[in-house]
Amino acid sequence: MTRDLHHTATGVLLPWPDLDRHHGPWPEGVDVHMWDGTTPGTEPTDDALARVGLWVMPYAVPDAVNLLPKLPNLRAVQSLSAGVEKLAPLIPAGVTLHNGRGLHDASTAEHALGLILAAQRDLAQWVADQGAGRWEPHFTRSLADARVTIVGYGSIGAALERRLLACEADVVRVARRARPEEGVHAVADLPALLPETDIVVLVLPENPHTVGMFGAEELAALPDGALVVNVGRGRTLDTGALLAETRAGRLRAALDVTDPEPLPAGHPLRHAPGVLLTPHVAGGSAAFRPRAERLIVEQVRRFAAGEPLHHLFPRD
Repeated sequence: MTRDLHHTATGVLLPWPDLDRHHGPWPEGVDVHMWDGTTPGTEPTDDALARVGLWVMPYAVPDAVNLLPKLPNLRAVQSLSAGVEKLAPLIPAGVTLHNGRGLHDASTAEHALGLILAAQRDLAQWVADQGAGRWEPHFTRSLADARVTIVGYGSIGAALERRLLACEADVVRVARRARPEEGVHAVADLPALLPETDIVVLVLPENPHTVGMFGAEELAALPDGALVVNVGRGRTLDTGALLAETRAGRLRAALDVTDPEPLPAGHPLRHAPGVLLTPHVAGGSAAFRPRAERLIVEQVRRFAAGEPLHHLFPRD
């Protein structure tokens, strides 16, 4: 039965209800089911799951992947995360995987900018002074006129660049491969770029090429007082090497992602001088949900019409 259903499975499984109320009716013939991945007893019946051809996975629910074996006629999976490197190996052969490219650009860029400004303008110190009743003004660093090197220049990097330029920073673009027509340097150029960098921002995915990519050698190439920002994936930055530099007072850091993650309560990064931490929340802001809803609706409509879905993630 499941083999016959495979090419006629027109069901879609979505994480949020009532999208049709806000975005117009679903295409005719599409059977829409809901599952948020967390509410007990809300999983659709086996019969309904057998008819699902498109699954939009719940956001930030790691255990949701356990539903995959119950979707025998699945044809496409839509993730609401931009990074799907860990998810890709779990998707069955013959099922396409589509990522959430663009959904988190504004949120992540805002957060990265916030981390940079907080670190440059000593906001953590001012907050501590407020609580302690101190009034001790002093001059701080600035973002204006600072050279910011974005390592992993993609859509998030471009969104961050627009914000940095508005703050009068000088931006250097770096990606895995050079794109001279776009003014993008190759990662291989980092040894020449880092000594002139005031702030380096890592916006890297996690894959075999990037794990540990920013280590002791790269950190040592940065000038004294430089700021290291990571809003990509924690394992792309060598935690031990960063600790050595921050404990020595030579470098500072502002991290939304860490290795390990979640960061244990007693981890030395929590107490290292000059380190500002947030708990992997860069992509989660009010800007995310409306953008995700629009993508879901568009993907369902394309699925119903037999058109290719957006943001295909290559797995070869």
